[in-house]
Amino acid sequence: MFKVGFDSAMEAKEGLNGFKVGSLPTIIYIPDFISESEQTMLLNNVYGAPVSKWKSLKNRRLQNWGGVVHEKGLLPQELPLWLTKITEKIYEESGLFPSAINHVLINEYLPNQGIMPHQDGPAYFPVVAILSLGSPAVMDFTSHSRLRSCTNNVEDTNSDGRTSDIGKEKFLGDNHSCSIVLMPRSLLIFKDEAYSDYLHGIKDSEVQEYDGAVNEIEALKHSVQDQQQFGSDVGSEEMRTQEFKTIHRNTNRISLTCRLVLKVHKKLFKF
Repeated sequence: MFKVGFDSAMEAKEGLNGFKVGSLPTIIYIPDFISESEQTMLLNNVYGAPVSKWKSLKNRRLQNWGGVVHEKGLLPQELPLWLTKITEKIYEESGLFPSAINHVLINEYLPNQGIMPHQDGPAYFPVVAILSLGSPAVMDFTSHSRLRSCTNNVEDTNSDGRTSDIGKEKFLGDNHSCSIVLMPRSLLIFKDEAYSDYLHGIKDSEVQEYDGAVNEIEALKHSVQDQQQFGSDVGSEEMRTQEFKTIHRNTNRISLTCRLVLKVHKKLFKF
């Protein structure tokens, strides 16, 4: 588990160096960031939220916590205690946010659901922390230079799930820059060029391959452990390099996208 108890933000940042993955600046992947019991607690709170808290979109549903993100800032609402605890943990142990995280978008994905390549809006401080619960999934990062003009739009996801046109560009199939496996209970943080110059998305598929993923070794380790737990023979190298590099998404995935809106307004129309 990720080291806790840093005395300063600088010490926290230095502690993250061992979790940087790939060559793209800057992607940080922390496996087992929370415990099994913490994951259960979070899932219970997510699914225990009022039905009215859910908003259904075309390919998923979501909950918006922390308030309404307007183009000029945040009209805030206090985060519930169960979310405050996890956002404080991310804030304190990463040292990458200038102040406490104040907005969380919770997405639910069925086994065959993903999200189109998109960028986070300009209202957010340019660091994103995504906590994954439930089913694993493969996230692809795609450079703008790998996009081409066409009639379809790439998704630009705002805090309430609305999308906007970012230039009528389209994701070029498998021609992505890098992939990362998001295992349950892991924390993904990205910033710098990964935030500003790349789109991130997950394909709509129940079966996803992760051969060549930047954290392939860590994902493979989990696959081996799962096979051992259920009594399967994992002695074959061929099995490890072929069958284990495929994820079968047979349960729902919940993601907590934790971000900071720097401009906070008590009254939406008085800036």
